[in-house]
Amino acid sequence: MKVRDILEVIDGVLVQGNMDEVCGEFAYDTRSMKNGDVYIGLKADTIDGSQFWEEAFKKDSKVVIINDIELDKKSLEKWSDRTVIIVKNSLEALQKIAAYKRILYGNDLKVVAITGSVGKTSTKDMVANVIAQKYKTLKTMGNYNNHIGLPLTLLHLTDQEVAVVEMGMNHLGEIDLLTNIAKPDLAIITNIGTSHIGNLGSRENILKAKLEILNGMKNKEIIVNQDNDLLGKWHKDNDKNTELKIHSFGIESKCDVWATDIKLNENGSKFICHLVNNEKEEEFLVNVPVGGIHFVYNALCATLVGKILNIDNEKIKNGIESFSLTKKRMEIQNFENNITVINDAYNASFESIKASLTTLDGYKNRRKIAVLGDVFELGDFAEEMHKKIGDAFIDSSANILVCCGDNAKFIAQEAESKNKNNEKVINYLKDKESVLKYLTENVVSGDVIIFKASNGMKFFELCNQFEEKIKKL
Repeated sequence: MKVRDILEVIDGVLVQGNMDEVCGEFAYDTRSMKNGDVYIGLKADTIDGSQFWEEAFKKDSKVVIINDIELDKKSLEKWSDRTVIIVKNSLEALQKIAAYKRILYGNDLKVVAITGSVGKTSTKDMVANVIAQKYKTLKTMGNYNNHIGLPLTLLHLTDQEVAVVEMGMNHLGEIDLLTNIAKPDLAIITNIGTSHIGNLGSRENILKAKLEILNGMKNKEIIVNQDNDLLGKWHKDNDKNTELKIHSFGIESKCDVWATDIKLNENGSKFICHLVNNEKEEEFLVNVPVGGIHFVYNALCATLVGKILNIDNEKIKNGIESFSLTKKRMEIQNFENNITVINDAYNASFESIKASLTTLDGYKNRRKIAVLGDVFELGDFAEEMHKKIGDAFIDSSANILVCCGDNAKFIAQEAESKNKNNEKVINYLKDKESVLKYLTENVVSGDVIIFKASNGMKFFELCNQFEEKIKKL
């Protein structure tokens, strides 16, 4: 892709430079860009990245794409051997360039797109590792799953055969934009929960938003979690729809791929994976290196993707058993004093907290402490959903609840109301400092502690502070 190609796609103005300059990877942050990246200056709420165009040239960028800002003639002369392109809207330009690059790859590239209320990133990690057993694979970096991150991911394409991308959203219409950029060949919806329900008003609207993923697909081939109530119903309602090709995975019902004999332990989980191949049922044992029932679902989804992409069972098994999570997801630290800390505090919803609590099931004969905080973006549903989290705690194998946050009081209240015979210890504390003090004074050898809350609660930092305290115990 050359400068002249980009100019045609984005309707930009060439201020100076070489029309035949080849454009490789793109970056929007001069602090982290690699030498030679094309720099695109994006406008934020308080600052326009376009003003850092000279910083990009200092990083050996040959091409910058910026908004229509005032440019100093002397500065331009200083960089007369570099290319400067002006556009009306740099974000739209980024998205158009990414869509164009996707078109250039055509059928030589398979795009697998993943969305869902929870589990997008962990599913992506496992799916991508399975695919990588056979094909050159690109996957979304971290959780770059929005209107900026997805285009940047596609602009990292080189010689890959498959791209695995996440698609996130907060409102209706956002996935529609992303899918029309990525043009997926295969879509995955992990589940429909309550994340962002405060913005969308109902789980039915969340389903509607997630199904926008089909809008950018020529052949509407999609994988769904059959055990999710709304997705299961949607599958049943659309089973005869000839415009769709629907695959399913699950535990509670027989699907295209399903699991039996599930066992959770401290080192992860294992189960028998069943699938139908050429009308013949096959099965194999899978060991997932991370605990929790939600990772069994991830493994089933990854198996189904592997099956669709003609990857043999042994490679599927290897991909699942060797995968690693994106940082800040389910980070498990085992300390010398036999204390285990599970840092899963990157983000949270009712569904993800409920799933994370199942991770504790694998720790037998140990005391388990759940450190929980507020879940954001619930709007009018905040009290109801936090009470459901309290119910989930009572139903879990956790022994002690420690929580703080404005809405976390509803977690504690509901848990207290269901705490028969005071079997569990429930603590609602005023702030994170109090939580840290409580944990430091009460945690003993053998304890397992899990941290979970919305990212804005900064429980990830709280967990790190606690880990430093543990080292001194």
